[in-house]
Amino acid sequence: DTMSEVNFENLLSTGAHFGHVTRKWHPAYEPFILMERNGVHIINLEETLSGLKKAQDFLTQVIKKNGEVLFVGTKKQAKDIVQQEADRCGMFYVVERWLGGTLTNYSTIKKSIKRLQMLEKEGSSIYEDLTKKEIQMLNRERVKLADQHRGIKDMRRVPDALVVVDANFESTAIQEALRLEIPVIAIVDSNTDPSVVSHVIPANDDSLRTIQLIIGSIADSILEITKNIKMIWLKKNMKKISSNKPISINSFFFNNMHAPKVFSIQISPSSLMGRSFSPFSGNKPPVYVNWLFSL
Repeated sequence: DTMSEVNFENLLSTGAHFGHVTRKWHPAYEPFILMERNGVHIINLEETLSGLKKAQDFLTQVIKKNGEVLFVGTKKQAKDIVQQEADRCGMFYVVERWLGGTLTNYSTIKKSIKRLQMLEKEGSSIYEDLTKKEIQMLNRERVKLADQHRGIKDMRRVPDALVVVDANFESTAIQEALRLEIPVIAIVDSNTDPSVVSHVIPANDDSLRTIQLIIGSIADSILEITKNIKMIWLKKNMKKISSNKPISINSFFFNNMHAPKVFSIQISPSSLMGRSFSPFSGNKPPVYVNWLFSL
């Protein structure tokens, strides 16, 4: 079992229990406060552990239904961790500034992503018969869009859950999720109203090591579930694989590559051995089936 165990000791060692100075507290945060020490609120780590456990159980249900998760962390301490962990478990992320409407006005964001894909396409007809200056302007637009949509470029629909670092800092994202009734899992510190978050993980949201520990653990549990789903599928299809009959592979297993959700293809297993293949043409991402033999 690869899941890095989050326990009382390692939470303590990362300083997860330090809240904000008492005058900055949000009164609704009271259930998560253990005590006050030197003018600082100390967060009850038992609550942190049970919050994390509940969040992971909830995510298990989401992933089993082939759901997608969007990680959000745009503040300095969170950015790198959030991008790295979301990438590692094959989910989406927003680490540059949150564009208002990313969820509530998703169709517009989608148009913008389409535009980006058009600009990124090699030999795109857009670039024909343009002056140097016009090409330069398009390049500038491409770089700007690529930066804005990094992490959600392959998101084809609104996500099924959000994982947020610092519910206070990401209030816009959380408000949008609330309006669309998308559940939110968040690391919530003592200066924040926890009632806007459906799955609260009370902890110090300014500590790099705390963020790494909690978000890493969430990514682990997502990976664990996708791996189990693959194993179950393999067990079911093992006979076919060994007899080299064609297997139809369902999109379900490509969720790490964000493939479209509804295609099903027939391929012969021997052509899979250690190789990757792509059922797509054009500029769609390739889909790798290496995992079949690299579990």
